[in-house]
Amino acid sequence: MSKFDEKVAQYQKFMDDKGLKYNADLLKAVTKGLGPSIYKRDAETVSGSDAKELETVKKNFLIKKLGLSDGPKLDDAIASVVEKIGKSERNKYRAVVYYMLAVHFKKESVYGM
Repeated sequence: MSKFDEKVAQYQKFMDDKGLKYNADLLKAVTKGLGPSIYKRDAETVSGSDAKELETVKKNFLIKKLGLSDGPKLDDAIASVVEKIGKSERNKYRAVVYYMLAVHFKKESVYGM
């Protein structure tokens, strides 16, 4: 199994453990889109309590990647995803957060789904 496949399996197990449903192909596509950042411990996760980090998710992913317009609905969606994963969960994997946001906004087509 390649390192990439190990990471995808890790994220799938994480979602299974949290009782979150997912499309394995979409999760794989989102993970691939993150490039080498998934192999760096700090870059691999999202801090749900760091306003600067959440702003980065909003600007770089929701606005630039998914092409959404800025507004309170973006902040609400991020807060909702953090809540579903669990505020106390230390490892909020970026691939899982991005996957959930893409599904929330029905932007699977960005990943060819």
